[in-house]
Amino acid sequence: MTDDKKNTRSTTAASAKKAASSTTATARSTAGSTKEQAEEAKKSTVSTAQSVGDTTQRVSRAAVAGLQTGQQVVAANTAKAVEVAGTAWTVIKHRKAAAAAAAAGVAGVAGAAFAIGRSTAKPQMGPLTRLARGRI
Repeated sequence: MTDDKKNTRSTTAASAKKAASSTTATARSTAGSTKEQAEEAKKSTVSTAQSVGDTTQRVSRAAVAGLQTGQQVVAANTAKAVEVAGTAWTVIKHRKAAAAAAAAGVAGVAGAAFAIGRSTAKPQMGPLTRLARGRI
């Protein structure tokens, strides 16, 4: 081979080695930065997952508290409804006695009003007229 071909080959080989070494160095630096970015992404993902987990726990606790409060309200309202229904049923069951008591009350009030009215309608009598029973 000629010296020109050897020089060209050696120059080409040298430039190929330089290019390969620079490419390798670039690949190594890129790999290192990619590894760092992956680690940061992993840390970020872990912290995000923890915050999501915390938020989920808070939401579930709030939901449970809301359900318990709702159950207490429903139980209280049910007890009130049962009490009102029981009172209404008692009134309906004893309606005849209630009607008789109301009629007796009305009759008593009317009788008392009549008696008071009669005593005020009598003319005033003095002591002698009372002894003579109204004849004088």
